[in-house]
Amino acid sequence: MLSFLPKTPKDITEELRAKFKARRKSLNYTQDELSSRSGVSLGSLKRFESSGKISLESLLKLALVLECLEGFSGVCEEREEMPQSIEDLR
Repeated sequence: MLSFLPKTPKDITEELRAKFKARRKSLNYTQDELSSRSGVSLGSLKRFESSGKISLESLLKLALVLECLEGFSGVCEEREEMPQSIEDLR
């Protein structure tokens, strides 16, 4: 995919799936251990790591245990308006 195109929900889901799995492995947690620590069922964790499908509540529980929950606090924050053209920069 060309990098200047906006990411789709599917693209973001795949990125999150891969990042969470990599983070789990970097902390040396097995799926069983992460499931137990987070309270997310093993089936839900396995489904997330294979397909990206998971409830928001379960995703946030995993993020808490994997020490990346703070990354979600910036979702939907107001942003500065971006210039639409070169003329807007002048």
